[in-house]
Amino acid sequence: MGEQLVQIFGSVLILIPFALAQAGRMSAKSLGYLALNLGGSGILAVDAALTSQWGFLLLEGSWAAVSLFALVSDAVKRRTPAEPS
Repeated sequence: MGEQLVQIFGSVLILIPFALAQAGRMSAKSLGYLALNLGGSGILAVDAALTSQWGFLLLEGSWAAVSLFALVSDAVKRRTPAEPS
C-alpha cells in the first residue's frame, strides 16, 4: 500500500501542473511547473529503480532530467547579467 501511495503522490505532482498548463492557468516554462515535474518524476524514478521497472525508470528519469536541465538553465539565465543594448 505504501508503494502505491508514493506512486499516486508522484503522479499528482506531475498531473496538477499539466492540467493547469492545459487550462492556460500555468506556463509549462514556469518555475512552479518545472519544480513540480522534477519532484514528481524524481519520486517516480526512485520508486521505479527500487522495484526494477526499467522502462518506467527510463521514462521518469528522462522526465526528471529534462525538468532539472530547464530549471538549471533558467537559474543560469537569471544570474547572468543582461548585456547592455
